[in-house]
Amino acid sequence: MKKLKLIYGSDTGKTEYVLKTYLSKKLEEFFSLEIVDIVNISENDWKSHDNYILGCPTWWDGDLQSDWEDYFDTFKEISFKGKKVALFGLGDQVGYEDWFCDGLGILAEIIIKNEGEILGFTLKDKSYEFMCNTKAVKKDNLLWGLALDDDNQSDLSEDRIKNWVNQLVLDFK
Repeated sequence: MKKLKLIYGSDTGKTEYVLKTYLSKKLEEFFSLEIVDIVNISENDWKSHDNYILGCPTWWDGDLQSDWEDYFDTFKEISFKGKKVALFGLGDQVGYEDWFCDGLGILAEIIIKNEGEILGFTLKDKSYEFMCNTKAVKKDNLLWGLALDDDNQSDLSEDRIKNWVNQLVLDFK
């Protein structure tokens, strides 16, 4: 079974809840998982695996979650050479449309700059309500990862997660 490390941050507990209630349960069917809160991260956590999922909600007008923000200077120095990384994030596409899930794009930029491979892109289909191109949008309505709005579309989260995990099974082969 392929090993996968999930690293996340969560101020309100929503990202942690989605991760532990839905995402990890689905991933456990296909992967051997290790889950680490970014507040407890060590240098070895970036060396121990070749496959990662990073979870980061976006706050206010495009800010990283507070623990990711505190860690960001160190994150910018990590080598992702030979690493495969998928991203997921939570945001509010109604109240903060211009910055919906910006954390995905912020993390993706560093991973690419530091020679990592990003996978797990998702399509910004008609079910999403935000109209602008936030940092979550890679190009051509393709998102850097799984973007969830558990405030306004919690009824869609479980299916989005299921579809994303099915894609990751192929991507992390």
